[in-house]
Amino acid sequence: MNIFRDPVLFIAFGFGSGLSPKAPGTCGTLVAIPLFLLLQTLGVIPYLAAVGFAGAGGVWICSKASRTLNVRDHQGIVWDEIVGFWISMAGVPVSVQSVLAGFLLFRFFDILKPWPIKTIDRSVAGGLGVMLDDVIAGVFAWLVMQGLILSEFL
Repeated sequence: MNIFRDPVLFIAFGFGSGLSPKAPGTCGTLVAIPLFLLLQTLGVIPYLAAVGFAGAGGVWICSKASRTLNVRDHQGIVWDEIVGFWISMAGVPVSVQSVLAGFLLFRFFDILKPWPIKTIDRSVAGGLGVMLDDVIAGVFAWLVMQGLILSEFL
């Protein structure tokens, strides 16, 4: 299947980043960084609206991509990582340190999958299941980022 011919698969695969033979989720998160840098220039409210739209649309995108590929959660589907990273960076002042911290924290929670992320990953099906575990990983990373900001570490 050529993801470059199907717009839904192209988005679901993070504009091609999900085709990486190694660590496609990490590659998808890397693609999220320049998109985040563009989105954050809109201001907080438009940023949150865009992330909400991307998340809600991601349920449909990931569901359709999973059905097309006939796989529950194909490792190449990385739209969920993109949205999860954006969540982790919501309202965070932009700096090299904050982007690096957000990236590392999001990947940490996405890979480790502490409770309830692992439970949700295993029990919620369809596009919602694909998106939800990364949304929660993004929220966990966001909470830590807010703590780092409050402690003036970032």
